[in-house]
Amino acid sequence: MSSLRTLARRLAGLAIPLAAALALGGCSPSEDTQSGKNLRIAFFLDNPNLTSLDPFQVYWIEHRVVLRNVAESLTDQDPDSGEIIPWLAKSWEISDDALAYTFHLREDVTFSNGERFDAHAVKTAFDSNKAFASELPSAFGATYLAGYEHAEVLDDFTVKLVLAKPNAGFLQATSTTNLSILAPESYRLTERERSLGKIIGSGPFTLESYTPASGLRLVKRSGYAWPSANVRNRGEAHLDSVEVSYVPEESVRNGQFLQGQVDILWPRNPFSEVDLNLLQSRGATIQSRSLPGPALNLYPNTRDGRILAERDVRLAVQKAIDRKSYASTVYSPEFPVVDGVYDVTTPYFRSQRAKLAHDLPGAERLLDEAGWRKADDGYRHKDGKRLTLRYNLAPQETAGDVLIQDQLRKAGIDLQLDVKTYAEWAVANAAGNYDLTSSYMTRADPIVLQSILDPRNANSVTLATNTYAPQTLEKALALFDAGITATNGEQRARAYGDLQDLLIDEGSAFPIHERLWQAATSARVKEFHWSAEGFAFLNDIDLEAP
Repeated sequence: MSSLRTLARRLAGLAIPLAAALALGGCSPSEDTQSGKNLRIAFFLDNPNLTSLDPFQVYWIEHRVVLRNVAESLTDQDPDSGEIIPWLAKSWEISDDALAYTFHLREDVTFSNGERFDAHAVKTAFDSNKAFASELPSAFGATYLAGYEHAEVLDDFTVKLVLAKPNAGFLQATSTTNLSILAPESYRLTERERSLGKIIGSGPFTLESYTPASGLRLVKRSGYAWPSANVRNRGEAHLDSVEVSYVPEESVRNGQFLQGQVDILWPRNPFSEVDLNLLQSRGATIQSRSLPGPALNLYPNTRDGRILAERDVRLAVQKAIDRKSYASTVYSPEFPVVDGVYDVTTPYFRSQRAKLAHDLPGAERLLDEAGWRKADDGYRHKDGKRLTLRYNLAPQETAGDVLIQDQLRKAGIDLQLDVKTYAEWAVANAAGNYDLTSSYMTRADPIVLQSILDPRNANSVTLATNTYAPQTLEKALALFDAGITATNGEQRARAYGDLQDLLIDEGSAFPIHERLWQAATSARVKEFHWSAEGFAFLNDIDLEAP
């Protein structure tokens, strides 16, 4: 079967899970019959690789949604402007050399175990996280603490956080879930205990129970009255409890929502056009926000001997991808077309729209000039070798992957979809056994790209190194350094803007689509709105009576 027919078949299949769900009786995610307002959320599957609810370790975005409502941070971030705003800290000053951050704390905050939130608690949290990061540098929160040296308690409600080297993203880091402040008692527990749900925070909910791969339950905290400046409800949560289920099967998840067994349907991938129409016909509201951080990019392997070591081939790939068609075909006509290396919600985003325009004749011209000629099989060849690229992906290929494969075929490029398990994918990336691969992380600051593309800080040094031609790597490192040492917004905008230009101009990143996160909320759900990280403030949500 041709790739086009395969794509058509798979796109048509997107209608099946919701349609089939109508016939499913399904099971409620819980048989809970307690009185009061209980919000029910059906998420994608639980993290299969790292069972942890410890805020400093967690990267699974569904876990971070939950933790944002249990554990709180010194600051928050305005989801529209990206500005850092007060939360547990009322105000702060940054030294001229950007090495000292002095926070003036609220005096009315307590943790759910009754301990007082104060400067001593902040010091305990940051110093404990630093120690943990030294033991496990791969912990997700370690990059957020880059440069952190120690904390000084100036008085009970004033604390100075001191850095050994500049980190222009540090203030934003204090707004994230990963640098949430837990009660001092939390750090006397083992890492395993925190991972399995013994999280003592100051938030509007407490974590009552967590069963890995199944679900968890939050309960309202009585007397809560210190929300972020982003939250409209200034007192206790409207909800009495929140029940979360992790449901890998799309048809089961959808069936639960359509039959009123859950109030929020929150999958990992965006809804198809067919799904959108059906959900909205049943009275659902579709909540959408592009996740901050890099877009879904493909990254090349430019090592010697690899086809993508040739700059003209990389630029031809860039031109051969039709991103507008991808957005409308795989998702819906209203789906945003990717505009750059970052998603548009990332501070200091710079549009690369003109450079990312679909230009098949331009792609073919570049390949001709590079000596790659089309043969009778429709693919390009040079020196007896076919222009074949292997794309590492896990855990399965999607309709979007097949569409990219077909778009590149039109330029004479043979894209092989190399499907692996998550473990095999990581091993292949680490060994450099790929031509194209992808990676992403969610954080509302451009510094997040260092965790992917700066070999000195990346989770995968091989991927980060392989992405650049040798002459490009030096330029990229200089721009990363300029961004992290900047002392004002203008300097950061210039550094990260130039970095985005470089990645596109050199074919070091191929943006495919915005990482749009969507949730369907039932007609009962009121006051759902997004945080800057792409989470939700559950203490603002209310439920109408059925």
